[in-house]
Amino acid sequence: MLDRILFPTDGSDGASEAFEHVLDLAADHAATVHVLNVADTTHDSVTRIGGDVVDVLEREGESFVAELADRAADRGVSVVTDVVQGGVEATIVAYAAERDVDLIAMSTRGRTGLDHLLLGSTTERVLRRSSVPVLSVRPGDATTRYPYRNVLVATDGSDHADAAVERAAALAVATGATVHALSVVDVGAVGSEAYSGVGALVDSAEETVAAAADTAATEGVDTVEAVEIAASASGGIRSYVADHDIDLVALGTRGRSGVERYLLGSVAEQTVRTAPVPALIVPGPDRGDG
Repeated sequence: MLDRILFPTDGSDGASEAFEHVLDLAADHAATVHVLNVADTTHDSVTRIGGDVVDVLEREGESFVAELADRAADRGVSVVTDVVQGGVEATIVAYAAERDVDLIAMSTRGRTGLDHLLLGSTTERVLRRSSVPVLSVRPGDATTRYPYRNVLVATDGSDHADAAVERAAALAVATGATVHALSVVDVGAVGSEAYSGVGALVDSAEETVAAAADTAATEGVDTVEAVEIAASASGGIRSYVADHDIDLVALGTRGRSGVERYLLGSVAEQTVRTAPVPALIVPGPDRGDG
């Protein structure tokens, strides 16, 4: 259930486009959207206008959140607006924790227009620190659709992957979507033909997706079980997304290795950067408040 969604905005066209998807989601769940602009205190923003000292970034931020609030009101979506000074990613994570939000939704393109730069400096850091799921939305992409019809959850059987399965199933319930449980057998550079143990890995992956599908099925949604053999986990995910008309991909922030940073550098981060559909990154039950 989504009751509160946090949407940080920098006033960019990318954020404006992604907000439409967030409104679709909020309207379907009767959720309140918290529209937040962070006046980055790492920049010198204070100036004097006439006789008053005015923080330029705060004034600018107020106009950004007001514009989105008007759009939410037009859709009948409840909205709260805030402009807060601080470091961007730390303020976003703290705001989400303090207001008990259920989801942080972020555009993958900010004012720079460069996905990679934004993800390397803001979204990626929020992913690593957030104790709540983060939904990344690629603005302007024709494949960004709602209601969801096919939701892909990538799983390796870890606790974090199990948390992603539960979140994916809950979102699928709202739209009657099918949940696709996928495990990617990552054979890396050696290739499937040269790896003598690939058969055992496939067997294990089949057990993993069967368990994930069973979990999703308890929510009353249709499920599909799939195992992909690929040179990389992120590549296998992208291939499945393209071949099966997927609308949303979900995965955890930490795999069986338990090394969160490594996974985010290789699978979750790459999925957020390259997937042509929204990506839901779900922290496990042991994730703290940042």
